[in-house]
Amino acid sequence: MAAKTDTNAKLAVLIDADNARPQIVAGLIQEVAQFGVATVRRIYGNWTTPQLGGWKDVLLDHAIQPIQQFAYTTGKNATDSAMIIDAMDLLYAGHLDGFCIVSSDSDFTRLANRLRESGKRVYGFGEKKTPRPFVAACDRFIYTEVFAPAPGGAAAKPAVAKQIEGDAELARLLKSAIDAVSEDDGWAHLGSVGSWLTKQSPDFDSRNHGFGKLSELLKATRLFTIEKREGGIWARAAS
Repeated sequence: MAAKTDTNAKLAVLIDADNARPQIVAGLIQEVAQFGVATVRRIYGNWTTPQLGGWKDVLLDHAIQPIQQFAYTTGKNATDSAMIIDAMDLLYAGHLDGFCIVSSDSDFTRLANRLRESGKRVYGFGEKKTPRPFVAACDRFIYTEVFAPAPGGAAAKPAVAKQIEGDAELARLLKSAIDAVSEDDGWAHLGSVGSWLTKQSPDFDSRNHGFGKLSELLKATRLFTIEKREGGIWARAAS
């Protein structure tokens, strides 16, 4: 459902340990692999504090380099400053194609904007509490809740589908996407639909609604006809 990406793109993964949980890392690294190669993997925090103790095994398993940042004074987030300085150093080094910023902190909004102004792709990862300005500043934003198994699994699908049928805002967004990229006969290629949705809403993800694929989400709304053809899946508004 996402826009076509260069899986050979060189990416920096920068993690704010104060605003991320160790449990997301396996899913995070798998997700990053869809966008490119994580040539830089760093995590920032004050590793002298017991709060970050749960990260140790995770860092070893995924070859993530811990960067020590002491809290120089109460009430000031030195970790954010260290991440931003490193990101700018990496930007000026000129060997990266994009950045993955892992945090739910709005302090990274200006950084994301600055990196995009320099022609770099920016992928944000954070919890659903992430402030909207940071989400909007990224090319893509993935909520880390999708890396955890949905409670109830397949048994919960009917209830999820029922909820989606009544989601007018979601229906409007999906209809707009189909209309925007459809051909003269009303059919739209799902790849193009997904690209349009991402451009309009960086945090759009069918997984946020309980479905692994865009085609499954469209079917659940009962507002669209789905057809599999050679070369991909197509959709149009149901007649």
